[in-house]
Formats: sequence, structure tokens, C-alpha cells
Amino acid sequence: MTLDLFGASDTGTYDRMGSAAGILRGFALPDVDALLPALADIQAASPFRHMITPGGFTMSVALSNCETLGWTSDRFGYRYSRVDPSHGRPWPAMPAVFLRLAQRAAAAAGFDGFAPDACLINRYVPGSRLSLHQDKNEVDSSAPIVSVSLGMAAVFVFGGHARTDKCFRTSLLHGDVAVWGGEDRMRYHGVLPMVDAPHPLLGSQRINLTFRKAA
Repeated sequence: MTLDLFGASDTGTYDRMGSAAGILRGFALPDVDALLPALADIQAASPFRHMITPGGFTMSVALSNCETLGWTSDRFGYRYSRVDPSHGRPWPAMPAVFLRLAQRAAAAAGFDGFAPDACLINRYVPGSRLSLHQDKNEVDSSAPIVSVSLGMAAVFVFGGHARTDKCFRTSLLHGDVAVWGGEDRMRYHGVLPMVDAPHPLLGSQRINLTFRKAA
């Protein structure tokens, strides 16, 4: 996939959010039929759960993981773990279709050679939200973040390098892939409370696959 000076691509629209950040509109749509069965297999092995924050709050977004490292949270902090704390076994392996999509999207956004070792899977339902935050638990912050949206539309908030910096909002639709790295890697971002607008395939939920190089 190639991008021209105006953000058009040979497979869809690229909406820039920064010099090294943007959204590949509809990029994941050709893979949906393979993504969903693979997602069901992961869910069977490591079901979605609502984790506790270090402050003792229950997250409104349910999560699971696949690949070597899984992002977790409890009263002791945010971190990556090699095992699912709910049963003590390793997280499911990353399906090949997940890895291919992440690498193609990263390359399309200008980040060749992306080798994720973590995939956080978030499930949003009406009312779920994700507070403004930075992805900073990764040892390797030189690699980009690749975020795949499936199901209900979300309002994505993308800010600056300080929490108080001005943010802008944009919609993330089924099949969109957001990628940010380089000088934009540590920008604050979040998701506004989800509105119940059921999707034909996934109903009243949004699934978000976030690929990272954590170690």
C-alpha cells in the first residue's frame, strides 16, 4: 500500500492524525471473516474479564490477550505478564491472520519490520470508555502501536504529549486501523463512552485489537 501527499492510498483512505500517526480506513475489512473465528478461539482459551486498576476501580472495558506477553492490571500496577493470571497458563498464541494484518498495516503507515510480541484485545459495550492515557508499559517504545477496530463505532480521542494538551476526536469504524509511532508514539489517547448502535456482525460491542512490541 502506498500513500500520496494527500493521504490517499491504493486500498482506501489514510486520515492523518500527526506526522507519524493516522487511520487506515477499512484496511482490516478483507480479513474480518478470518479474524472473527480466530478471536473466538482466543476467547475460549482466555475469556474476557474486567480487571482492577491500581486505584481499586474495575475497568469498564473487558480484556484478553494473545501472544507471548499480555497486558494486565491489578492493585499492584499495570504490567505485562507471560501467563494469564486467571489460570496461570501462557496466553494463546497470536493467530497468523492477526500478525499478517498488524504487519501490513504498520508497513502501510511507514513502519516496516514491525514484530509485535503482544496483542491486547479489548471488548467495549455501551457505556464502556477508555480514559486518556499513554501506552508506556512497553520496554521498546521505538515500535508503533497498531490498533484494529471491529464492531460498533467508537469516538477516538487523540491528544498531545501532555495530558493537558489539546485533543481532537475522530470516529473509528468497523475495519479501521489506527497506527501511531515515531514522534507520535507517546501521545495521549482514549475512547469516549460507547453509544449503543449495534453492528450487523458483532451486535452491541466493539472489539479492539492493539498490537505492540512490549519487550
